Amino acid sequence: MKMMVKKVAFLLADGYEDSEMKNPYEALTQNGTDVVIISLEKGAQLNGKKGTISYTAHLAAEEANAGDYQAVVIPGGKSPAKLLENEHILAFVQKADQAGTTIAAICHGPQVLAKAGLLQGRTLTAYPGIADEVRAAGGTFVDQEVVVDGNLITSRTPEDEPAFIQEIINRIGVVAY
Repeated sequence: MKMMVKKVAFLLADGYEDSEMKNPYEALTQNGTDVVIISLEKGAQLNGKKGTISYTAHLAAEEANAGDYQAVVIPGGKSPAKLLENEHILAFVQKADQAGTTIAAICHGPQVLAKAGLLQGRTLTAYPGIADEVRAAGGTFVDQEVVVDGNLITSRTPEDEPAFIQEIINRIGVVAY
């Protein structure tokens, strides 16, 4: 029996919430997942809010093909505010959503989904401070640890990371063929 490696894209820019990147990234790589960091510029050195860890972007958004990934993860912090201004990031998440690809966003991550027009009629959670933004984009905001609505997985804050990570792993698993 041969195992098929899953491929997950992390959408990231400077100012991400350190643990919301580090913990899902480590959990997925330890689970045998191939993780690719997509940002605004290939090779960019990306630093978290706390500066405790940094990552290097593997691809620029315009080089990335949404069809190559089984899931997309969008950590929170200040990173989403930078990502949502990039047309290639928005097109990437739109294509992933159209394909039914799992999209997991935590904290301020759903801001990217709102800007991409993906929240209409969807139920999700996020950092409570962006609840009005979620509603303005047509989503229903609920204050829960983790919410799954179709292909979307959302959580509120670093305290919710264990449930958030578990839902991602549950969704993508490792497929044997």
